[in-house]
Amino acid sequence: MFGKLEEIETKFVDLEKELAEPEIFNDQDRYKKVSKAHADLGDIVKVFREYKLVSQDIEDNRELLHDSDPDIQEMAKAEIEELEPQLPELEDKLKILLLPKDPMDEKNIILEIRAGTGGDEAALFASDLYRMYSRYAEANRWKVEEMSSNTTGSGGLKEVIASISGEKVYSKLKYESGTHRVQRVPATESQGRIHTSAVTVAIMPEAEEVDVDIRNEDLRVDVFRASGPGGQSVNTTDSAIRITHVPTGLVVICQDEKSQHKNKAKAMKVLRSRLLQLEQEKAKAEEDAARRSQVGSGDRSERIRTYNFPQGRVSDHRINLTLHSLAKVMEGELEELTDALISHFQAEAMKRQGE
Repeated sequence: MFGKLEEIETKFVDLEKELAEPEIFNDQDRYKKVSKAHADLGDIVKVFREYKLVSQDIEDNRELLHDSDPDIQEMAKAEIEELEPQLPELEDKLKILLLPKDPMDEKNIILEIRAGTGGDEAALFASDLYRMYSRYAEANRWKVEEMSSNTTGSGGLKEVIASISGEKVYSKLKYESGTHRVQRVPATESQGRIHTSAVTVAIMPEAEEVDVDIRNEDLRVDVFRASGPGGQSVNTTDSAIRITHVPTGLVVICQDEKSQHKNKAKAMKVLRSRLLQLEQEKAKAEEDAARRSQVGSGDRSERIRTYNFPQGRVSDHRINLTLHSLAKVMEGELEELTDALISHFQAEAMKRQGE
């Protein structure tokens, strides 16, 4: 590990020298590329230098243990006791920083929320989850753009699709995909009985045109008149778009905009992201199958989280974490959940690397 870290630090120093050369500003593409490479290595080099500094301080103090002055020996001993616990912590940090980066982590996302079992109550909870993610995005200074939605008469959402853009959105929200279960007493329930409903959440990295190759001949594009709630005509032109990707059977409909071109652009954005997700799922399935053949199955239920309103708690079943702060979570305070999930999956990745 330390040989690799030395190489990274050497590369970092070389990039620093390159950035200090005045002529690099004449080639902006080169400047951006070198700046990004330098920034990407910054965190790991900072921790590695801290590790080396602490190691050196420990060595220096060990030398002082042989000093003739008992006070200096005592001081050196105290320093060593304070410094030694820092080394394993810094070593763990370095192991995490050395893990292969998910190339999708920097990407914006397409968020899809769909009401599942539970009728109106599921649709109301889908609306609550959309608000929760929107508040979380707001706290992170990310931009949320609703792309398409299908509402119910009671103010719930049968389905909503939105794009969320900002810094490292996918890295923070990628573990939110799955079935979210809610247990609560609906407003219409006179007997006070608790109902269980389910909502599915999909988090897809937003795909650029370079990420997914879509051939025009694989697309069927249908144009039709958009309709609003109750079947009223939203406008009098055929502006709604339905795009079918023939090889996979994926269908995307967009009718929120009055412009046919805007609806098509939004639909293509969603389609690209869904196709990228399909590719990722296929690659992951192959990887998991290979891994299972070596270490056995570790399948978990698709249900990832339960929100229990009567008890004010939220439980993530993948990491056995229960928080008694449901009200805060529903207001978008997700850090405790997202940080715990990131730490868990980093630890899993470290374990796999060690096998």
